[in-house]
Amino acid sequence: MENTRLLKLLHTFSKTELQELRKFVRTPFFNQRNEVPLLLDCLLPALVKDKPVIDKEAAYRQIFGKTGYNDHRIRMAMSFLYQLTGQFLAIKAFLGNDVAYRRQLAAVFRERRMPEQAEKTNQEAFALQQNQPLRNADFMEERYQILLEKHRQQIETQRIEQDALQEQSDQLDQAFLARKLWQACAMLSHRNVSNATYDFGMLDAALLFAEKSGALKQPAIAIYHACYQALSKPSESAHFQHFRKCLTDYADLFPAEELRDLFILAINYCIRQYNAGNLEYLSQQFELYKEGLERHYFLSEGLISRYTYQNAATIGLVMRELEWVETFIYEYRPLLREEHREGLFSFNLARLEYYRRDLGKALQLLQKAEYKDLLLNLAAKILQLKIFYELQEFDLLASHLQAVRSFIRRKKVMGYHRENYMNTVHFTQKLLEVNPFDKTLRAELRQEIEQTKAVAEKEWLLSQL
Repeated sequence: MENTRLLKLLHTFSKTELQELRKFVRTPFFNQRNEVPLLLDCLLPALVKDKPVIDKEAAYRQIFGKTGYNDHRIRMAMSFLYQLTGQFLAIKAFLGNDVAYRRQLAAVFRERRMPEQAEKTNQEAFALQQNQPLRNADFMEERYQILLEKHRQQIETQRIEQDALQEQSDQLDQAFLARKLWQACAMLSHRNVSNATYDFGMLDAALLFAEKSGALKQPAIAIYHACYQALSKPSESAHFQHFRKCLTDYADLFPAEELRDLFILAINYCIRQYNAGNLEYLSQQFELYKEGLERHYFLSEGLISRYTYQNAATIGLVMRELEWVETFIYEYRPLLREEHREGLFSFNLARLEYYRRDLGKALQLLQKAEYKDLLLNLAAKILQLKIFYELQEFDLLASHLQAVRSFIRRKKVMGYHRENYMNTVHFTQKLLEVNPFDKTLRAELRQEIEQTKAVAEKEWLLSQL
């Protein structure tokens, strides 16, 4: 039962939510099947204690008695409970959004020919929305829906106002521009890393209208306009600097998850610039990580992703901000998901010691850790490779190179990772074999490494030559 969609969903619930769900499934308006709350009661003890739940046959006996086991019957009970659990989450989310709730209630009052209640409730929705701090595209779309409901009420009472229609139209334009520019940034960013082909539709007209209409005064339009200009014209650094300024000026007007996405767009821009040879963007990338971490933009449900943890540590090491890196990897260690926590922590601590040139300590950290993630495992093996070479442990290195080759072939590493790491192993083997006093052969090896695009540790290999 553990791998069913029902259990996967229920495992995301807090203890409080589980108790709320228990009350919900006993509400006759939503459920009249006796087996559904009984099934939830069978599962709750294990869920509350975060332990494996009973199997289907044991649950069947508790719900239906000792009659012969009927798999279809227990599966139907699980399906009904899954559907009710989804309803519970949707209703809870809807009622938690006071603006959306009041706007929908206003529409209900209007449909029931209660114009005074409809108008009052819609005004409450407007006031509630106005008082909340966010001003992103979601705000603009919600504001348009409130104005649209107001218009529908005016149709019912036959008192349509010219100014109200104009306001509604202007709001629709703003909502469209904010969402269209957001969409364009997402598509352009993905195109830059995947070579995907997209039709941007009305984007050119939207850009022209935004620039001529004064819509850029709206933060949700301005920030994505600046982002799009930076992504589409990477050689013109003024666009990125304007985007960077918008991130600072408008930070309080966007939710944390949207700011996280914006910061990642800015970081990816810096990475592309750095890879193109613009080395000054390395420090800007580091500052973006620092600011995003300090403002908690990179946290989701109180946790940091393993990719952000790894990337932030990497940029800190490259910048030689070793004290910052040490503080970071310890401070954010508890915020990693448990299945990745110790592997990532040990690996990044080993990298820190490597940068501090305590190669023996780095090697000890690498050898005692377990790496469940395939690519992290590979990265650890490559770091071991570098340490063996720099310690001149050439016998150990030779056997290690063979082990890494076998590991890559056995695990069937996909895509560019396979080529990157195999080339690193290949060129390290050549480093071992080349005559250190033969300048011609070493120059040829240097040229071969420089001309090979997919090499995971190209700079290190060249430095050893």
